Amino acid sequence: MSILCIFLFLTTVVVSVQSLPNAELPAFREAPAFRNGRECPKKTWPSSFNNLNRHHHDPSIIHIAMTLDATYLRGSVAGVLSVLQHAACPEHIVFHFIATHRRADLRRTITSTFPYLTFHLYHFNTDLVRGKISSSIRRALDQPLNYARIYLADLLPFTVRRIIYFDSDLIVVDDVAKLWNINLGAHVLGAPEYCHVNFSHYFNSRFWSSPVHATSFTGRRACYFNTGVMVIDLRKWREGKYTEKLEYWMRVQKKNRIYELGSLPPFLLVFAGDVEGVEHRWNQHGLGGDNLEGLCRDLHPGPVSLLHWSGKGKPWLRLNSKRPCPLDALWAPYDLYRHPTLFCDS
Repeated sequence: MSILCIFLFLTTVVVSVQSLPNAELPAFREAPAFRNGRECPKKTWPSSFNNLNRHHHDPSIIHIAMTLDATYLRGSVAGVLSVLQHAACPEHIVFHFIATHRRADLRRTITSTFPYLTFHLYHFNTDLVRGKISSSIRRALDQPLNYARIYLADLLPFTVRRIIYFDSDLIVVDDVAKLWNINLGAHVLGAPEYCHVNFSHYFNSRFWSSPVHATSFTGRRACYFNTGVMVIDLRKWREGKYTEKLEYWMRVQKKNRIYELGSLPPFLLVFAGDVEGVEHRWNQHGLGGDNLEGLCRDLHPGPVSLLHWSGKGKPWLRLNSKRPCPLDALWAPYDLYRHPTLFCDS
């Protein structure tokens, strides 16, 4: 191998798309085509599905929202593959991707990786959160795209009445239709709840010492839930103006600094105690460790339908560094990343 080849390979590996926002996006292998089983209902929408705004609501369609950016793209692609691979009716799944920039490049990447995927790509205007974001415990939590989940009801067409929101650092190992079909009842939002967690840790002393703020949870059995996996009734969200309610707490935070954890605390303030509980199997979270060190963790006891590497440690980064955690081996089979070759033509 020539010295030039070695240099080019090492440069490709070491330089990240995070440090070079205009660099080439990661390349991925083409995913297999996943088709519906015989038990699936007949599709009633055009194959192009180009205009959701004009199309009638079809309850057999499963809508999933995810964000896309260069830094987490490898995780997003693995997540999409996992959903399709385990779905009984993969052709009834529509993905709604949200990005802040490089939409043309991201569209080409998704189209070439998943040629048979039905998806839409939306622009998230960062002006919506300008002046509302405060610094948090981890820089990744401060990115405008981390707050896009607050604006799903505004970004998506009104014909999309329900949405599953997934973070970009998870894989699904069960049929996502089981999560989609949960009964939300009168609730706006469904998610696994963790009532044993010390809820007070998510807000600082300034919050709890304020007579106004500290009474926010009065009358509610407030439990922690992770916002990386949510089932949302978008009609109820729009009717209840929940985006405005979340923005209110973002403004309070900007003025008084009552928490340290990005977009999570506003959701807890608005929804905790009013969430439709989902089985814990649908968010085995925390596999990325905490927000400071990202140490290895074990699975929580019980069955698993979704593995979530929330926290600082991401499986693709740990695999690249040759220092993976044991559970990262469960993520690796869904990794379609096309590794740089060690060989050159010349």
